[in-house]
Amino acid sequence: MTQIYSSKEMLEKLVSFDTVSCNSNLELIYFVRDYLNSHGVDSHLVFSESKNKANLYVNIGPLESGGVILSGHTDVVPIDGQNWDTDPFKLTERNGRLFGRGACDMKGFNAIFLSLVPEMLQAKIKKPIQLALSYDEEVGCVGAPSMIKEMRQNLPKAESVIVGEPTLMKLVDGHKASIGIQTEITGYEVHSSLLPSGVSAVMASAKLINWISEKNLENSRKQPHSEDLDFFPSYTTLHVGKISGGTASNITAKKCVFSLDIRCLPSENGEEYIQSYEKYGQELELELKKTRPESRVRISRHHWVTGLKPEKDGAAEKLVRKLTGDNLNGKVSYGTEAGQFQEHGYSVVICGPGSIKQAHQPNEY
Repeated sequence: MTQIYSSKEMLEKLVSFDTVSCNSNLELIYFVRDYLNSHGVDSHLVFSESKNKANLYVNIGPLESGGVILSGHTDVVPIDGQNWDTDPFKLTERNGRLFGRGACDMKGFNAIFLSLVPEMLQAKIKKPIQLALSYDEEVGCVGAPSMIKEMRQNLPKAESVIVGEPTLMKLVDGHKASIGIQTEITGYEVHSSLLPSGVSAVMASAKLINWISEKNLENSRKQPHSEDLDFFPSYTTLHVGKISGGTASNITAKKCVFSLDIRCLPSENGEEYIQSYEKYGQELELELKKTRPESRVRISRHHWVTGLKPEKDGAAEKLVRKLTGDNLNGKVSYGTEAGQFQEHGYSVVICGPGSIKQAHQPNEY
C-alpha cells in the first residue's frame, strides 16, 4: 500500500525512532526502505561492520549523470543530563515550533525530502535526484564514507550535493576539518613524597596540554588568509575536552588519558599538526624514560572528518544560490559529511532548515 506523509508527519515518524549514536538506526532505515518501496523505489543499504547500523541511498529518475544528491544523517546526540519540557522522541508542536531530538539536526531536512518523493516521481524529472541517509555522523562522520564509495561505483555521478545541516537555509561553502586524537600516558607509581623516583602521568599530560595551549596562542596571533576570515575563530583550534587519571593525591599517577579535538582550517594541513604533536610526544617519552623506562606516551587517531573547501564556480553553489537567492559566502567551524563527498569528486555545499544554535540543545526545535 502506497504511504503518503506530509513533511510534518514524516518528521513526527523520524523523531519517534531513538537513533542516538550509541543505538542502532535500523528501525528507522527499514521504515524508510519500506516507505520508498511502497512508491516503487528500490533502496540500497550499506551496513556497518557490526550489522546493527546502515546507510541508505536511492536514485529517483533516470540513471544518468547530472542531477543532485540530498544528503542527511539519521543519528542524533544523547539527551542524557538535559532538561526537556517534552518527550524528546515525540514531536511536539508549540507556538509554531516543532520540538524533538533531531527535529533540527537533522531529521527536519530528511523529513522534507522523503515526504516529497511522490512529487519527485510524478514530475518525470529529466535528471536524477539521489537521496542519501547515513549513520554515525555525530561521532565522527563514520558511516558516510562507505556509502559515498558505493554511490560513486553504482550510480551515475550527480552534478551537485546538498548536505542539509541546519543553516537557516543560508549557503555554507566551507567548514573546518575535525580531527580526534587520544593520548594515553603511562607513568610509574610511587608515594608523592618520593616524586623524583616516580613518573606522574597526570603531570606529564599537563606538559602536552600546555603545548596544545601554546599552539592555540600561536595560531591566534597569525594573520589569517583572506579565505579564512569568514570563520569564527579565523584560525585552527586545538581543544582538550576530556581527561582522566590518577588514583590518589599522594600517589604519582600511573595512567592518564585525554582527548584532543583539532578544528583545522581548510587552507591548512591537519597532518602537519598531528605530526608536530606526535613529535613532541616522542620527545616527552624519552624524557620520562630517563626516570622510569616503563614510561610511555601513546597517541592514536580517533577520527578525521575532512574539511569542506570553497569551490570556484561550483555546480552545487550555483544551484543553491539560484534556489535561495543567497549571495553571501558562509563558513562554519563544525564538521559535516560535505567534505567526504567533496573528496570523492562531487561539488558540494551545505544548506538546510533550522538553526545550528538549536542543535544538540534540550528542547531542540
